[in-house]
Amino acid sequence: MLWTRDALTIATGGTASGDWQGAAGISIDTRTLHPGDLFVALKDVRDGHDFVGAALETGAGAALVSRVPEGLSANAPLLRVDDPLSALESLGLAARERAGQARIVAVTGSAGKTSVKDALSALLSAQRSTHASAKSYNNHWGVPLTLARMPAATRYGIFEIGMNHAGEIAPLTRMVRPHVAVITNVLPAHLGNFDSEAGIAAAKAEIMEGVVPGGHVVLNRDNPWFDLLATRAASLDLTVVSFGEAADASVRLLGLSQRAETASVEADILDEPVLYKLNAPGRHQVLNSLAVLAAAKLAGADLARCVLALGQWKPGDGRGARRRIRLDPIDPRSAFLLLDESYNANPASVAAALETLALAEPAPTLTGRKGRRIAVLGDMLELGKDADRLHAQLAEAPHMASVDVVFVCGPHGKTLYDTLPKTKRGAWTPDSAALAPLVKAEMRAGDVVMVKGSLGSAMARVVAALDALSASRKKR
Repeated sequence: MLWTRDALTIATGGTASGDWQGAAGISIDTRTLHPGDLFVALKDVRDGHDFVGAALETGAGAALVSRVPEGLSANAPLLRVDDPLSALESLGLAARERAGQARIVAVTGSAGKTSVKDALSALLSAQRSTHASAKSYNNHWGVPLTLARMPAATRYGIFEIGMNHAGEIAPLTRMVRPHVAVITNVLPAHLGNFDSEAGIAAAKAEIMEGVVPGGHVVLNRDNPWFDLLATRAASLDLTVVSFGEAADASVRLLGLSQRAETASVEADILDEPVLYKLNAPGRHQVLNSLAVLAAAKLAGADLARCVLALGQWKPGDGRGARRRIRLDPIDPRSAFLLLDESYNANPASVAAALETLALAEPAPTLTGRKGRRIAVLGDMLELGKDADRLHAQLAEAPHMASVDVVFVCGPHGKTLYDTLPKTKRGAWTPDSAALAPLVKAEMRAGDVVMVKGSLGSAMARVVAALDALSASRKKR
């Protein structure tokens, strides 16, 4: 049992009713609820109170509510509070307090934070009891939910903290109270919500405000905003650990050899030399791995075991996952390679994804024709008044020259499409729903296709259409 009834009542200040003993977990979604969970009726896009009955029928042990929904029995298992979100925050604070032996790492950044969080989770869970954010639960409800789900016996906790506006990270990091904070980078993401990139840097620096006394901040030494962030860390009496290629980085990349699907890395991790393989090519992935190893070592993990575990880790769906899809279920030579970078995008991360595409080698086919490198790009959102210019500039990205065909969707993407040489233009459509069937029809054996765009551009539709090629062929 994750929480007893008494502990929940004390932590939330609520009033319990009905016959129930506690909660095995915490849920805010009936679609992913497990038996015995406490269902929290948040008022977000929809009012969770409308789903309390369904949650209890599905097997929820009880529901956290601010009112009793219509149709419930008189003895329904409930925990009544004034505001479910505030109660969830209080529960998260109680969880952080009782997991006093845990070493906590918090991660933010304009790009790479989820991959860093996932890699840290994989490395640290191989050593001790580890709890980490699910998916990208990094906002005003995702962080307290992740905290509330943390078992008392946790020894490593990894929390992703995100933002769209200034002031969003500070209250979340004060809840998490990390021992180590990681800022992967500062890039022109969400630029439409800030006056300048300096404003983004200041917003990311908020993560330091919750770091416990004597804690560490891991910063990208190669990023142009390093000095600003380091100065902020010094003002809070926090120790800065830098990572990157710069000669004075505390965690330094010494050597790199990249192939189509792997990278071999030589690095110095806080005066410990290491060699390791990474199943994620691309310089951005390599630099992220330095941040991962730095944070793991600062959290007290065994670095040698972390290096071994990192060699087994692979990026998740939407963040660099790769898979071969056969157009013919019998013939392996009928496959094309999908690079799934579809979760989110900004100018720097698209440029990095193009590098990954350039590293991949299209395969020859039975006819002798070599496959193509194909980029499928959706709009990069929240870039403000510079959106069209930043999209058009992608045509001159260093690795765009290696791309054979480019498919684009979205209003801002039209400026990129029009800027590209006509020989590279595949198609442009207003949205991903219209683009998906065009890309699907274009796939040939030996091709390598990379899909990327902001979450709001819904490029996962294109990925699903490409995955369906394999499924549809198997049904024939």
